[in-house]
Amino acid sequence: MKLTRPIQFITIFLIVFGLANLVDATRSSKTYTESFPAVVCPPTLAGLSSQISLGSTKTQFQRLQDKTAKTSAVKLLRLPVIADSLLVNSEVTTPVVWQSRAGRWGGAALCVGPVTSQWFVGASADVTTRARLVIINSGLSDSIVDIQAFSENGKQQLQTITVKAKNYSVIAVDTFAPGDQALALLVEPQSGRVNSFMIDEQGQGLRSIGGDLVNSVSSASKSLTIPAIPTQKPVRGQTNSQGHTIRVLTPGQVDADVTVEVLSADGVFIPVGLNSRLISAGQVTEFALKPEVSAEAFAIRITATEPIVAAVKSRITASGKSDYVWSTPAPELSESTMAITGLSPLVVFAGDQINVSIDLTLVNGKTVTKSVVGNDVATWRPPASARTLTITKVKKGSFAGAIVTSVNGIGYFPFAIGSELAKIEIPDSNIQVLNP
Repeated sequence: MKLTRPIQFITIFLIVFGLANLVDATRSSKTYTESFPAVVCPPTLAGLSSQISLGSTKTQFQRLQDKTAKTSAVKLLRLPVIADSLLVNSEVTTPVVWQSRAGRWGGAALCVGPVTSQWFVGASADVTTRARLVIINSGLSDSIVDIQAFSENGKQQLQTITVKAKNYSVIAVDTFAPGDQALALLVEPQSGRVNSFMIDEQGQGLRSIGGDLVNSVSSASKSLTIPAIPTQKPVRGQTNSQGHTIRVLTPGQVDADVTVEVLSADGVFIPVGLNSRLISAGQVTEFALKPEVSAEAFAIRITATEPIVAAVKSRITASGKSDYVWSTPAPELSESTMAITGLSPLVVFAGDQINVSIDLTLVNGKTVTKSVVGNDVATWRPPASARTLTITKVKKGSFAGAIVTSVNGIGYFPFAIGSELAKIEIPDSNIQVLNP
């Protein structure tokens, strides 16, 4: 009997303690809503034409400058863009936009969600340039955007612009470093929902030299892989007029030692002169790349002692016309879906050991499974009837990009996710807020 009261006390204490923990756990539980932010596709400027490849005819979109937020179904798997920039609710699928100037050039870019920074390595500011930077504010309030330019003459003066809500600004690239030949631009919004696109065109008088859309990267890195660089054999009786140029910038304060490896069907090698090459900080540097490769595309891996940004410009003949393409770095390949309706791209995978599983959805709704394996570089061209390409399984350390050729020119886009899944906490309903 003497032990009864202590045992009862301990039992009551444990029950109360347990109930208190249960109440506390209940209070600390959180609920979330998950969604993919709408991606932004560039406007169609005067003289250009644009089409957006989509994964479903039920995909919702709205024009940037519409007064309301009402959306409509695209009803097409390849949507023409007449003028305005578009906001597309594509969910997990990344749309690809193809822009061209009839008979002169063509280029591809990803429609992407809002970003905190974008690096564009491409274009020039000399007398041949007709390049433009398009900055889009898809938010409901004005945005302030910083633009930092670099050239072969070093860091340029910072420029800050304001972009009105649900609108875009078009800036001639030669205003950032007049007369300079090699540019790299960093676009950083201080506020707002901002995306940017670069349209690079060159011409001499009435003669077109070519053009392309320049895809961006979000940040500098010590290791970059550019997975898809086109090659072209000379026609019999002609010399090889094709050339590749690597453009590199070390945006920090310290010089970088850079090494370039070529990944091809012929193996991995370092071209002469591209082993431990010194790149001066703050100055855009260019050097020629002339690899002897037998396949129609190759990749490069760039390693550096300091964070860098880079791209490769390739001069090439497409449909009998002179054109060029900017190949840019791609992030490490992951499970993702790309819309490729109407593009018929040559997909190039790069990595030490490539093992990729793909689900290919055709325009008739059927799904085809494909595996791509290889070492260093592997290429694959999906059928013309392909609608979406889904990476279902991939070996770590792989990268991918695509080369698109049309009657107007040649373009490139990296395999990357256009919109990341966003998770937002839903506020809890708690009566204690009203009755403390």
